Amino acid sequence: MADIAMAAAPAVAAPPVLRPEDMPDIDNLVTEDDVPVDNIFSEKQMRLLTEPLYASWPGPGAGRTFQATANVGVFTSVREPPVVPDVLLSLDVHLPPHLHEKRYRSYFLWEAGKPPDVVIEIVSNRMGGELDVKLRRYCRMRVLYYIVFDPEAYLSGEPLKCLEVSGAETYRRVPPELLPGVGLGVTIWRGTFEGLTGEWLRWQDSEGRLILTGAEQAEVERERAEREHERAELEHEHAQIAGEEAARERERAERLAERLRALGGDVD
Repeated sequence: MADIAMAAAPAVAAPPVLRPEDMPDIDNLVTEDDVPVDNIFSEKQMRLLTEPLYASWPGPGAGRTFQATANVGVFTSVREPPVVPDVLLSLDVHLPPHLHEKRYRSYFLWEAGKPPDVVIEIVSNRMGGELDVKLRRYCRMRVLYYIVFDPEAYLSGEPLKCLEVSGAETYRRVPPELLPGVGLGVTIWRGTFEGLTGEWLRWQDSEGRLILTGAEQAEVERERAEREHERAELEHEHAQIAGEEAARERERAERLAERLRALGGDVD
């Protein structure tokens, strides 16, 4: 798959580990502006890409953490406005216990120590800059995977583009089914989510199995419990039948013994 060249721009270097006294002053930064998401579908789609990870995904590995957020600004410096992806996934980062503190309200690269591993944009019009302005910024930031979901084909005839960073100023197209750097993939799934039927972008594991929502996981557990209950009932019925057959066999043997004794035969 061909690489996608960016306009020349220096890549954002990996943020150094800063001492507390060297942290930049963020008092004047606007970390939230109360601008709503653009439509109900996008809001639901964002939730479908974050909630299942916390509900069903065991994470990137033993002892490793992750952060999945929707509609949260990513700051690369205090001099540049944030870019706000619809969804981001960042591995090996810790959520602090006091999220109300301003330094933790957004994704600051100098706090996280790394860029997000995956950024997803959900296209709902032709004005979002997903394949130009945002693409360039994510490439400069060195976001490992950039996914563009365009279900209404506003930008092209392809509903799904999956890009992997390649070199200082390029992304290259990669298959979306598995992103080796995170152990997950994405797929377009047709189904019903929260009463709305359509085509949705879903996470899947390395075996191609959907990462289930909490509701789906609960339904799986309910069905498993029902099957276990039915199996136990069937085993109980089989045991009852076996007991009844044994009882009938004992009765038959006793009647036969009585006849033999009546005829003066040797019961033994």
